[in-house]
This record gives sequence, C-alpha cells and structure tokens, in this order.
Amino acid sequence: MVNETLSFWLSMSEQTYSPGPDARSVRAADGTVLPIPNDWELLLPGDPMLTRRVKAAGTHWVVQEKRGRKLISRGVWAASAIIHRLAAEVTAVRATEVYAKRQAASAERRVNEQAEYVEDFHAAVIDFLNFHARYSELAEQLAQRVTTHATPVGSGTVARTKQLPIERRAEAAVIAWMRHQTTGYDSMKIARIKGERRETRRLLAQRSRSLLGSFRSGAPSAADCPLLQALRRPAA
Repeated sequence: MVNETLSFWLSMSEQTYSPGPDARSVRAADGTVLPIPNDWELLLPGDPMLTRRVKAAGTHWVVQEKRGRKLISRGVWAASAIIHRLAAEVTAVRATEVYAKRQAASAERRVNEQAEYVEDFHAAVIDFLNFHARYSELAEQLAQRVTTHATPVGSGTVARTKQLPIERRAEAAVIAWMRHQTTGYDSMKIARIKGERRETRRLLAQRSRSLLGSFRSGAPSAADCPLLQALRRPAA
C-alpha cells in the first residue's frame, strides 16, 4: 500500500506544491502533506538552465509559496542523482567557447534592447506630459527623472510590466513618481482599513493630474509648486 501511494505521488510530476510543515515535505492543493522521497534533494531557484533540464528529465515537484499576490519559487524537488548528473552536464556546456560566445551575444542584445526601451519609454513619457511649449525644458527634466527611476531591469516598477501598452506604463510611472516626490504619501499614516490605501492613492493621483494639467495649459507656476520643488532636489 505504501509503495502504491508513493508511486501515485511520484506520477504527479506536473503538480505544483507549497512548502510543507517541515524541511522535507510539501503540501498539495487539497492540504495533503507529502513526504519527500529519501533519494531526492531540493534544487534551489537561480539557475534557469539547470532547472529546465531537471524538469525535462522526469518526475519532479515544483514548490511555490504565495506571498500576497505573488508566487515565489522555492525550488524543484527531484532525484539527487539526476540533479548531480545534469549539474555536471551544465557545467561542461558552460565551459565551452560556443557557450561563451552565445552568452556574449545575448548580453549585447539585452543591452541594445534595454537602450531602445529606455528611449521609447522616455518618448512615451514626453507624449503623456504634453506640456505647453513654455515648459518643454521642464517636461524633459521630469521625463528624465521618471525614466531613470522606472526603467532599470529588475526595478519591479510598472514600466517593466508587459501587461500594459507603453503609453499606459508611462502614465502610471509619472503618477507614481509624483506620488512619492510631490506629495506626503511616504510619511502618511494610513488607516489599515481595506481599500483605504487605494483610495488615498486615487486622491493623490487626481491631485497630480490636476498639477500636470496646469503645465499643459501653460499657466504660470507658483514658486512653491511641489513639482518644481521636487525637480530642484538632487535625483535620488
């Protein structure tokens, strides 16, 4: 019976589990706790090539942990012998000249793609701002600040998401930058009530849009304008 149960669990190679109550267990979606086979070990995340090969090699258990709205990878459980054999193969591949040249070409391509994206994003921010001609220099300063903050790879900002068109990303990035730089949002004490933070951000966004509107119309700006004050400060 035990062998049959273990065989059943091992056959569930495409299932995703959450961490179990101890270091050598996982928890299925229905709450069932499954012990890790004795000859298995956990391949930690961080090596995509090795992880792909281990998954393709046969039975494995993917472990993910939900943190808020995000699913965080905790690694892949698989037979120790398979992980060690494939790790050696991956090491051998990475030692070849062909691999080195391919990696160098990929790195150059990523650099070029990032440079193109930064340029396109900056242009999208300028288009969204749409400031009056008298404020064109100010628009350029603001666009540069927002672009520099939002576009780095791995920044986790809305500018890096592919779920929105670039025009929407630019708009959201400007509003987010202004929320942190032209309002007291970062020091606000917001009640821990469901929806309260979202409502606060909505109200601040309205304030930011109104402020941007004044620069679009070309109206004279006040000396204490929060946007002008923010741009006078050194970039973080």
